[in-house]
Amino acid sequence: MRAASGPAPSRPRVAAVIPARNESARISATLAALARLPLDEMVVVDDASHDGTGHVARAARARVIVFAEHRGKGAAMEAGWQATDAEVILFADADLGSTAERLWPLVETVLAGEADLAIAAFRAGGGGLGLATRTARWGIQKLTGFRAQAPLSGQRAIRRAVLEAIGPLEEGFGAEVGMTIDCLRAGGRVVELPIPLHHRVTGRDLAGFLHRGRQWMAITRALARRWRGGR
Repeated sequence: MRAASGPAPSRPRVAAVIPARNESARISATLAALARLPLDEMVVVDDASHDGTGHVARAARARVIVFAEHRGKGAAMEAGWQATDAEVILFADADLGSTAERLWPLVETVLAGEADLAIAAFRAGGGGLGLATRTARWGIQKLTGFRAQAPLSGQRAIRRAVLEAIGPLEEGFGAEVGMTIDCLRAGGRVVELPIPLHHRVTGRDLAGFLHRGRQWMAITRALARRWRGGR
């Protein structure tokens, strides 16, 4: 965070919220990149990591919230934005590394009033997320008419007022899909911006397969709830 110049007094406060689980090898570089942005606060939510993620985040001078038990990405995102009084929340994955510095256009888009939710659209690259992505894209379009390029992108800036209006975020890996649908249904404007980012790719081994299976199930639950008129 740029302490020397600082944000203009009249500018709304902006906080980055980083949900993290077992990201000690990558989160330091991500936080260093985010610290180069004119943020007012960085909040890391350690989702019961067992590799020292929280300690690394504290060393990077982030505010850290630690879950005693694994609660999932959606719960971490929810706890993070609730812990700050910032008017604009920038959600960022913990494994972006130095490319996290490229996220500021998302915030600028929201601050300029051009969107209530701005999402980074980037090519994830070879992680085998085809089914989950296709399911999420199809569901968002069916429920709202919005054609999402990056329905699962965790890199997004959103107005606090929107988060307060749509209620608690969807649990687990359905958080992003639920957020997009709920924002649109509440009358919010959603835009996607092409931003070149890099992050850790889920492997094509058994662990990667199981991860993608859990992700797909969370997405389908989020869509099913909204299809039935919930949320």
